Amino acid sequence: MNDYQLIVIGAGPGGYTAALRAAKLGLKTAVVEAREAGGTCLNRGCVPTKTLLHSSEAYKAATASAGIGVHVEGARADMGEIFAYKRHISQTLSQGVESLLKGAKVPLLHGRAQITAPHAVRVTASDGTAADYTADNILVATGSVPARPPIPGLDLPGVMTSDELLEGADHLYQSIIIIGGGVIGVEFATFYAELGCAVTVIEGMDRLLPNMDRELGQNLALILKKQNVQVFTSSMVKNVEKTADGFTVNFTTKDAPNAASGEAVLCAIGRKPYCEDLFADGLAPEMNGKSLKVDGRYQTSVEGVYAIGDVSSRIQLAHVAAAQGVACVEMLCGVEDHTNMDVVPSCIYCRPEIAVVGITDAEAKEQGIPVKVGKCVMGANARTLIADPGRSFMKVVAHAESGEILGAQLMCPNATDMISQLGEAIANHMTARQLLLAMRPHPTFEEALSDALNDLCAKLAK
Repeated sequence: MNDYQLIVIGAGPGGYTAALRAAKLGLKTAVVEAREAGGTCLNRGCVPTKTLLHSSEAYKAATASAGIGVHVEGARADMGEIFAYKRHISQTLSQGVESLLKGAKVPLLHGRAQITAPHAVRVTASDGTAADYTADNILVATGSVPARPPIPGLDLPGVMTSDELLEGADHLYQSIIIIGGGVIGVEFATFYAELGCAVTVIEGMDRLLPNMDRELGQNLALILKKQNVQVFTSSMVKNVEKTADGFTVNFTTKDAPNAASGEAVLCAIGRKPYCEDLFADGLAPEMNGKSLKVDGRYQTSVEGVYAIGDVSSRIQLAHVAAAQGVACVEMLCGVEDHTNMDVVPSCIYCRPEIAVVGITDAEAKEQGIPVKVGKCVMGANARTLIADPGRSFMKVVAHAESGEILGAQLMCPNATDMISQLGEAIANHMTARQLLLAMRPHPTFEEALSDALNDLCAKLAK
């Protein structure tokens, strides 16, 4: 008889959520974690980044409020205190995860896990002592780590990834160069710009947020430029050099030489799955590029070993990992009805916020799907006029023949809190007309969704 029915490797959102669900379903479960409970999301990713953005938003509100009749004298941003607040939030949530596991009678085994054979895990503690455990099934939820492409100079001391940046700084940088205009890059650009730091963003593709609707990235670039952020797109970094005052990043913009200098450099080019030394020699799972290859039930090629989240998924989001973890555990227990994995919301906490779900009209065109798009530019929306967040809009994509909602792109305050209703509509095959039946309160940002849906229904009727 094995020690456990399930051993989960990794206590991030995917791992701890899966473990809690497994325990509730009656499986004897343990979790292995080499670092803090909560994983990257709670300690080095989503939550600390959003905590920093909360601080920078408060600072900007305090220092840029004269136009609405509020005058604040002597406001200052204390980086030591900002990062201390960030650590407090992460530690509180991490301790909360530990309490949840303890309450569910799920042991948290501290150490680095290695799968030594099917159904066998060795846990090596920080002092070098090791213990071996067996399990009916093993669930890998080891997540991802920041990627460092082989660009000369990216390994220089002081060139940071998000992990190093989130450890904190004792002062506010006067200037920072951010390599990468994806989600991580634009969120940190927002944070530093709101604190008054000179920010430069360098992106290799033709727009910011290149994997999203074109208008989102283009609109964000305009807003950032109004905040004195220098944005270079279609720009490829050649190297990074150390200087007396900081760093110089050399790059080409449409093949023309260019350079930017700053006190600090953040490499925000993306993340890669983390499975280093996870499997013992002679135990080689099938890979899908750098990710663990899994089937429709999250099983790897190694007997009894499953994988969820960033380590095996092309979509690296905490809520995806959590949903996959629950689905995997439920399937092991014979439950087949889960969250729809084809409807994934994505959120970016820039200003204004961005939230998307489903497909864009461009993606629909590539797939040969006839669509209509309803849109509302929110200049006349009362809450938008009051808050003045910059150009905001909502777009809703529907099948041109059935009217079924297929996607939505929101760029406005509170977008991240509103996107779920569009996800629900897609998951339940609702039409634009059906979603329009719901009354939306005034004055809210959400009113603009009714305007976008009305525009969409008018186009569908033609």
